[in-house]
Amino acid sequence: MTNRTITQTATQTATQTVTRVNFAKAAPRAFKALIGFDAASREGLDPALVELVQIRSSQLNGCAYCLHMHTGDARKAGESEERLHMVSVWKEARHFFTEREQAALALAEAVTLVARDGVPDDVYAQAAALFTEEELGRLLALMATINTWNRIALATGKVAGTDERTG
Repeated sequence: MTNRTITQTATQTATQTVTRVNFAKAAPRAFKALIGFDAASREGLDPALVELVQIRSSQLNGCAYCLHMHTGDARKAGESEERLHMVSVWKEARHFFTEREQAALALAEAVTLVARDGVPDDVYAQAAALFTEEELGRLLALMATINTWNRIALATGKVAGTDERTG
């Protein structure tokens, strides 16, 4: 058995024995407030665009739970498999995405990775040129919510493919 195998086995065993908090039950008011914030951020935005933004942020944050959930939601919103496969490489596959989608994806990356370089003026200006102030405000709120959901899902050990939403 190699050191890598031993480390992976130990990590898997440790992960399996630690019970994580159920955020919705442990902090119901915060959970409900976040759901409300999330719903308000989506108002008036194209559902497919919403999902593209959430997919990209979830990819960058390494949140398999949210990535699985939002790729499924994107399919329900009419998104093609071809475009879903291109989200992670959208800069190299710009022809798959509209100018507005590209601007939203660039802004989502900047907001998600804000600690690296902040939100560059050119990225913000491009989004501001293509979205109304209201749309831009909702996009920023959407980016705040998906990054919060990603952090909660990762911290609480949510498992991809176990979407607990109803309806």
